[in-house]
Amino acid sequence: MSDLPPVSTFVPELQPVKRTERYKQGEKLRDADKVERIPVKVIASDRDETQRKPDWIRVRIPASPEVDRIKSILRKNKLSSVCEEANCPNLGECFSGGTATFMIMGDICTRRCPFCDVGHGKPNPLDEQEPRKLAEAIAEMRLKYVVITSVDRDDLRDGGAQHFADCIREARALSPKLQVEVLVPDFRGRMDIALDILEKEAPDVFNHNMETVSRLYRQARPGANYEWSLELLKQYKARRPDVLTKSGLMVGLGETKEEIIEVMKHMREHDIDMLTIGQYLQPSKDHLPVERFVHPDEFAEYTQLAEEMGFKHAACGPLVRSSYHADKQAHGEDVKWFGETKTN
Repeated sequence: MSDLPPVSTFVPELQPVKRTERYKQGEKLRDADKVERIPVKVIASDRDETQRKPDWIRVRIPASPEVDRIKSILRKNKLSSVCEEANCPNLGECFSGGTATFMIMGDICTRRCPFCDVGHGKPNPLDEQEPRKLAEAIAEMRLKYVVITSVDRDDLRDGGAQHFADCIREARALSPKLQVEVLVPDFRGRMDIALDILEKEAPDVFNHNMETVSRLYRQARPGANYEWSLELLKQYKARRPDVLTKSGLMVGLGETKEEIIEVMKHMREHDIDMLTIGQYLQPSKDHLPVERFVHPDEFAEYTQLAEEMGFKHAACGPLVRSSYHADKQAHGEDVKWFGETKTN
């Protein structure tokens, strides 16, 4: 049995978004401006204080015309990729391989998470043509597996769930053999509405990232709730047992190894099928600092533990991200993080 209290104890009180009202709609706040009002303040780090990255965390940027081709298609259709917005270290590898994670509902988030490089502000209205444009871009890229994610949209009645459903439906209409993974926000205060919608227009994989351990939620995920996120995944699995559920964690924020293992246990207690664990990298001096760089051997331990706990698949490595080789993970294939052989 889980030692967690019932989720009803932790249901976040739904409040109107007020703090962004002083900003112009569509204005994007980054770095220090973004994290100005979070409850646990981030002290900006000097360049000299930033930890030197170990050899195993360095990223090779492959030069490929495919990177430019995918960026061109995204720009032409006025689409965003989380690969670009979040400065993902695997952008070059994934784009060169002809894959991308699409970010819908704009590039302005209603949250201020200090680990994330996506901008904060008052979002623009939804683009009603976006599902069709997304579907056309996927078809043009000739993709077989896509990940669709989004910013948090606390300004919407359903948190954006219907827009997700519209994107799934349109994408499959133009690419009938397409497999779709969604990486959804927590739908704070709107779980039932959102799950009602996504139960009917189901993806192949339902992903929601826990991100970090319970103790660090107030610091790293202001506005989110650990128990709520676990319950979101459990409730979707209960509604659609045929759909794989998935979640991801960052390490290096100050958590302990024991805390990571505890989250993994909680995930299995909430029927989560697949797991990703990767190294947190500081996007700028105004974001949360890296407390430690986790050695590849520790990631290997998490992979072994995940197998013993009964996860159907686990991808754990310094440069692993939630949608890194998501197609291979969904198909149960071995996922190697870029540069895995260079661990000394």
